Amino acid sequence: MIRIAIANQKGGVGKTTTAINMATALAATGSRVLLIDLDPQGNASTGLGVDQAARVRSSYELLTGDATVEEAVIATRVPRLDLIAATVDLSGAEIELIDVDNRTHRLDMALAEAADGRWDICLIDCPPSLGLLTVNALVAAQSLLVPLQCEFFALEGLSQLLTTIERVRARFNPDLSILGIALTMYDRRNRLSEQVSQDVRATLGPVVFQTVIPRNVRLSEAPSHGVPALIYDYRCAGSEAYMALARELIARLPKLAPAKVAAA
Repeated sequence: MIRIAIANQKGGVGKTTTAINMATALAATGSRVLLIDLDPQGNASTGLGVDQAARVRSSYELLTGDATVEEAVIATRVPRLDLIAATVDLSGAEIELIDVDNRTHRLDMALAEAADGRWDICLIDCPPSLGLLTVNALVAAQSLLVPLQCEFFALEGLSQLLTTIERVRARFNPDLSILGIALTMYDRRNRLSEQVSQDVRATLGPVVFQTVIPRNVRLSEAPSHGVPALIYDYRCAGSEAYMALARELIARLPKLAPAKVAAA
């Protein structure tokens, strides 16, 4: 199972929207996808139409060892897409895990015990922080997808994330690589969006996906209906962009094993 963490310590960059719609797009190609909601806000779970009553066992129980992957998983209304939901209990997990053995490897250990061959790809939606939950995701993942908002402070926040990645590589997961950086919330009417896009590409080169996710009302509306934008309105500009991004991501997957992002 290919494991991909979707992370950025800045909030409001389209991280959960990217997680939901990339999971849906990958499932639409025939892959069996597992999405793990590791954000205490539980927005990925809500965005897939899973209400609180259905979250009997969640990513919190997965980290504490009170549930296995198979016990915590929930089937979504999207064919071939399963979810491990998040609850508010997850907000206390970082404190509760402080004195637990292998606290940075709890998610990795849980995924290692999952049934072989049930899923092809695992996406992990991380919280907007660089705390223990995100570190667990980076330790468990083989690669990282970074949504990056086209705004002024984007590169500053990215440098902090890259520093954390290097620390995780040095101490816990030397094989962690950056699969790609996806530019989100791009506004063609705003010159700043184009300037940030050019700066990011000049700095990071080919690690940045060619596809750019635009600001799109339909992307914002879809979570309130409990469905991904690709189902809510597959013809909108946002859905078309995520489908294009999924094609780029799939093209990079065979290169995961040898890929390193030292250049980044």
